[in-house]
Amino acid sequence: MKVLILGAGPAGLYLAYLLKRQDPEVELRVVEQNPPDATFGFGVVFSDRALEFLRGDDPQTCELVTAAMEQWSDLVLNHRGQRIAIDGIGFAAIGRLKLLQLLQQRVASVGVGPEYRRTVSDARELDGYDLVVGADGVNSFVRNGREADFGTSVDYLQNRFAWFGTSKRFETLTQTFVQAQAGTFNAHHYRYAPDMSTFIVECDPATWERAGFATMGEDATRTCCERVFAETLDGHPLVANRSMWRRFPKIWNERWSVGNRVLIGDALRTAHFSIGSGTRLAFEDAIALAKALHEHPASIADALAAFEAARKPIVRKLVTAANASADWYERFAGHMRLEPWELAWQYIQRSGRVDVERLRRVSPKFVAGYESYRAAAGR
Repeated sequence: MKVLILGAGPAGLYLAYLLKRQDPEVELRVVEQNPPDATFGFGVVFSDRALEFLRGDDPQTCELVTAAMEQWSDLVLNHRGQRIAIDGIGFAAIGRLKLLQLLQQRVASVGVGPEYRRTVSDARELDGYDLVVGADGVNSFVRNGREADFGTSVDYLQNRFAWFGTSKRFETLTQTFVQAQAGTFNAHHYRYAPDMSTFIVECDPATWERAGFATMGEDATRTCCERVFAETLDGHPLVANRSMWRRFPKIWNERWSVGNRVLIGDALRTAHFSIGSGTRLAFEDAIALAKALHEHPASIADALAAFEAARKPIVRKLVTAANASADWYERFAGHMRLEPWELAWQYIQRSGRVDVERLRRVSPKFVAGYESYRAAAGR
């Protein structure tokens, strides 16, 4: 089998590793337009038990990545000067570049050498392969021009976000809501290394306009955000890395393959960063596709159909939850009118995946605190 994978992010690299591991004879090319040490953003966060889903079939990769992660068991919400901890909600994080480096080690261990700094710009370059995999992100070249065939939909959220890092160490995943002169801001921040944290700044469209961000460069934007979150940062600077303002794209493809072309990772669908599942989905896409190809060696078409049939219901459910979370953040300026405990109560249930009884089992201290607040308020 002759395979071309476009994209050497987590989805593309892990798929290449799996395919070569299960069939050393496969002819495999991995093509990436960026250099090997280029990455957007800082850390990535995983919900629940990080990469435990890998342990059964790939314990070496699981151990390699998990050992480099920062882990914690609670999350924190800051609003109007009050800090509310939500116990039992576990997360883990790792630097994006560190994750790529570890996956590069894995593909090298099976003899795969990705072609970096190589841009594919002519559709004819995709010809001559038994299988072409688009693991090339939200602006997928494999998908480009065939959106009608894939049933592609792309919708952009209205809020803007900018992805920074900081040397300030945050012990848990934290949401900090701030009312500033220009308007309402939210920061998603968490450590991904002992001495570094991700710091994503989000604001609603009206705030973005009033603050003048449309005409600011990266350095001026960073300085402004440092002022807004000065108390949270406690004297630590923000660090920029292509930290321009973006609107999050909600991408979905109703058909996951067209002919011998298939999409995985963000090229296939996106999941809002507020639920911490995008990178895990990329890993799971790679696992499911490799499994389908292994189980249907005589027919690429059958393998791609099996991949979609097995994985689509799972992904649809998670993306639905991610979209519900994203919609909550789209209205966070209004939610900030709530008292801190009410905001926290609404926040933890925003995706529709956590009902009150489950929350009582998972986060008993938080639920007890909320009920005490309600009782004291006579509600």
